Amino acid sequence: MNTVPRPQEGARAAADAADTAVEDVAEHPVFEAVARGGFVMSGLVHVLIGAIALRIATGGSSQEADQSGALRAVAAAPGGEVLLWIGGIAMVALTLWHLAEAWIGARWKEQGRDRLKHVARTLGKAVVYGALAGTVLRFAAGGGSDSGEQTSQLTAGLMGNAAGRAAIIALGLVVISIGLFHVYRGASRGFEDQLRVPPGRTVARTVVVTGVAGYIAKGIALLGVGMMFGWAALGADPEKATGLDGALKTMAELPAGGIVLAVVAAGLILFGIYSVLRARYAPM
Repeated sequence: MNTVPRPQEGARAAADAADTAVEDVAEHPVFEAVARGGFVMSGLVHVLIGAIALRIATGGSSQEADQSGALRAVAAAPGGEVLLWIGGIAMVALTLWHLAEAWIGARWKEQGRDRLKHVARTLGKAVVYGALAGTVLRFAAGGGSDSGEQTSQLTAGLMGNAAGRAAIIALGLVVISIGLFHVYRGASRGFEDQLRVPPGRTVARTVVVTGVAGYIAKGIALLGVGMMFGWAALGADPEKATGLDGALKTMAELPAGGIVLAVVAAGLILFGIYSVLRARYAPM
């Protein structure tokens, strides 16, 4: 006797088919290899930001110590645009991989707080890598922008009323929270579960050193960015909210700021090396 499938059964079958398709794509060796390249591109950007910040600390550079400055340096190098296209595509793949992880986690992970944390964390990573992918591809296509100027323009549009300034303060607090999380993750070595490194090897020690120093340095940099947002909102001065470049250059102007900035810059370079190691040892 033929039976007509119930609507909920059809929806469940469609969802199961979507799950299978997402898993097949996410686990395909070629897609995985391209996505791992996104970690390399992210690492290169952090290394270049750190190198620019190091030159600023010694008074030898006027470049922007942020994504725009790093990508502008890549674009100006021989073959730089080709490298940006490759890196941008790899970062798009990495973004899609995190979105697939969020989908699979939402469907199959156990109910409750663990599933919610997994989905939120994975979606957050997808947003970060997706934003960087868009920036890389803009530079690859010959475009680009000044991150600090864009940030100032954005905050300037919100300075006209109390609600806008409150939103900027809230954004600053979010960035500060992310910075504190990075510092905690580095100090507690909570990043080690992100990589599967064979124990007892030199690379395992390298992961620890680069991860601890890198996460703490990036956290300090983000703390500076968050405080600049708060300073801009309280003083109704959007010029103070210039993103990472402004935060690092302000750091250099503090007493012994050159030394502090040099340490943070070295940490950002180490974070870039850690990101490259993720390309090899991150479980995917």
